[in-house]
Amino acid sequence: MQNAGLGGWPYRRAQMSPDRTVIVHSGRTMTYAEFATRVTRLADRLRAAGVSSGDRVAYLGPNHPSFVETMFATHVLGGTFVPVNFRLTAPEVGHVLADSGPSVLVFGPQCAGVVRDLVGIAPGVVVAVEGSDVGQHDYESWLAEGSAEPIDEPVDPDDVAVILYTSGTTGRPKGAMLTHANLIWNTFNLLVGVDVTSTECTLVSAPLFHVAALAQTLLPTFIKGGKMVLTASWDVGRVYELIERERITLIFGVATMYADFAASPRWYTADLSSLRHLLCGGAAVPESLIRTYQERGLTFCQGYGLTETAPGATFLEAGESTRKVGSAGVPVFFADVRVMRDDEVDAGVDEPGEVLVRGPNVTPGYWNDPVSTAAAFLPGGWFRTGDIARFDAEGHLYVVDRLKDMFISGGENVYPAEVENAIVEHPAVVEAAVIGVPDPRWGEVGRAFVRCGEAGGPTREELREFLLARLAKYKVPVHIDLVEQLPRTGSGKVRKAELRKLPMSGRPVAPPPRRLDDEPDRALATGGSSGRGDER
Repeated sequence: MQNAGLGGWPYRRAQMSPDRTVIVHSGRTMTYAEFATRVTRLADRLRAAGVSSGDRVAYLGPNHPSFVETMFATHVLGGTFVPVNFRLTAPEVGHVLADSGPSVLVFGPQCAGVVRDLVGIAPGVVVAVEGSDVGQHDYESWLAEGSAEPIDEPVDPDDVAVILYTSGTTGRPKGAMLTHANLIWNTFNLLVGVDVTSTECTLVSAPLFHVAALAQTLLPTFIKGGKMVLTASWDVGRVYELIERERITLIFGVATMYADFAASPRWYTADLSSLRHLLCGGAAVPESLIRTYQERGLTFCQGYGLTETAPGATFLEAGESTRKVGSAGVPVFFADVRVMRDDEVDAGVDEPGEVLVRGPNVTPGYWNDPVSTAAAFLPGGWFRTGDIARFDAEGHLYVVDRLKDMFISGGENVYPAEVENAIVEHPAVVEAAVIGVPDPRWGEVGRAFVRCGEAGGPTREELREFLLARLAKYKVPVHIDLVEQLPRTGSGKVRKAELRKLPMSGRPVAPPPRRLDDEPDRALATGGSSGRGDER
């Protein structure tokens, strides 16, 4: 085949395993042979709409077979696929479409209102997955008109396959470009670390517009000829049903998804014997949550990565999940990872620094943004992640926090992820988020947003006492808010920028800090950058 990218996969897989099931969705199944035919018909319709090599095709909507078909059909033609976060508002979607400039937009019925509001921004060809008064074409009717004659356009592995817009937790999202080679090498890395088989039954409930669901579950399962169960969202009760009925073997999720799953009353009695691989990413995973799954006899593996690394940079294999609990593992097979100090020298053992990644899975840069692209790389092709981590003596990476999330309290660095880990050790706490807030004396202090289980949880004062036994006093949040939910991006990350905008809800939990001159000898004895001792 001339197509050396992802567009050749449907044909190759259909030749090898035509009668195997590729997708289960809402009770309907599709074989690899049926899938390849539908992709070909759709590619023919996209070509008739003017899509050719390098042109963009956007998809707006939750997980659905049409998402997967549209992606592969775009790649058959050598085009670039742009999955759009369906949770965005019309102005936010408009920014993504204006920036990427797609020729065609395919959208799900849940997004008709947003598409209707894209006046002057939507591309010339708009296709509705289900009947809608918005758009020129109905997806099924449009696809059926396409030819089933195979298409083989020349596609190079270094051509851009997808543009994935980063979560935008601190501003307008940027379009990270991933080539076919980036995604193929990431698939190899995942298959080296996880024994995905042709009998895999993978639950794909994390949103496919996010790189982890797309590249860590869909593509590895597809290349092995496994089965994927697509759901539009993560519903705990529904997931328990699907695991038991479909005999799910592999799941990817973010920490909050797994925390809610383990908090269900069905946790102790449900038949989870089919599960072989539980993969987690998107944010630091609390050690207490990992141990909860281990105690249930489930292997809980986590890795570290980001959109720009397609996404895997490190991975903790199943055999090390107990001995190295809390670690994000070692560098994936086909990539290199460094931890660099501020002076651009490699950090020592257990010394925190910024994570750098280099390898065939790393983005070539940001779409239409040469300034951001140049700022993201150091000489030698090293991508700057903006994350802080440390390597232990055996080369296992431990993610400390985002560089931008760290705050300084009285001269001491405070890493919110460490504090969040300590908070969720409380048995009644489901999840937590910590930010730094201004303080007239210490510069900044911690403010924690804590979500507890349905059975209730500790008071703010009880939680502070719980933390004082686990953290240095300067790390314990001065302000604690008990909340019902945390604002999240489509990829499951907490929107800390939104939390920073919230007004203080009441008096601090901590008592007023004592004056330094109350204990002059102790303060002087500490020296260092803070000059304040450990008086709070």
